[in-house]
Amino acid sequence: MEHYCAYQDRCHKDVSQKLNTMKLIPEAKEKIILHLLEHNFLNEERFAKSFARGKFRIKKWGKQRIIRELKFRQISEYCTKVALKEISENEYLETFHDLAEKKFNSITDSDTFKKRKKLIDYLLYRGWENQLVFEKVNELF
Repeated sequence: MEHYCAYQDRCHKDVSQKLNTMKLIPEAKEKIILHLLEHNFLNEERFAKSFARGKFRIKKWGKQRIIRELKFRQISEYCTKVALKEISENEYLETFHDLAEKKFNSITDSDTFKKRKKLIDYLLYRGWENQLVFEKVNELF
């Protein structure tokens, strides 16, 4: 399990699921998780920070999607807030505008209503805030 956690940052839920597949008794699972916590192999705050940075920079996810995914992984609100501070506001807005314009140019639909809907759906699915999305869509059309 140390190797599993050292290879990539993991959250408690990931480790628990992995231990469940090993069919261990509950006491053994608790001891393993405690050992991982004591030796800093398992750290929720570090996981949340690297998750937020990675999903934003690589997958171009917005804050809403990152928050939703961290909640799904049962990460605390405190860790989620700390993780979102890893993303600078300037870089966030710059990435959003680049992504929106790139997607706008790639949609080949001639009907402006359909093109507009595709752009909105794409940006909202990626987790960008409603206000940002609609302001950008109004700017582009």
